[in-house]
Amino acid sequence: MNENIIIDIARDTLWLIIKVSAPMLLTSLVVGLVVSILQTVTSIQEQTLTFVPKLIAVFLVIMLFGSWIMTEVRDFTINLITNISYYIKS
Repeated sequence: MNENIIIDIARDTLWLIIKVSAPMLLTSLVVGLVVSILQTVTSIQEQTLTFVPKLIAVFLVIMLFGSWIMTEVRDFTINLITNISYYIKS
C-alpha cells in the first residue's frame, strides 16, 4: 500500500465525516444563534436555555437525515471492503 492510496482513503474519510456531520452542526449553529438573539432581546441570561432547543433540533435532524447518513457510511464501508485486495496489492 503506497502513500497515495493512504492519502486518498484519508481524504475520502474526512470528506465523509464533514458531509454527514454538516446537517447536525449547521442546525445546532442556527438554533444557538436564534436562541442567543432571543436571549439578548429579552435580557434573559440563562446559560442552559440553549441546550434543550439545540438537543431537540439535532434530534429532529437525525430523524430526517439518518437514513441518508447511514447510506453514505454504508456505501463508503462497502467501497473500502470491496477494494481491500487492491489496497493490499499496491
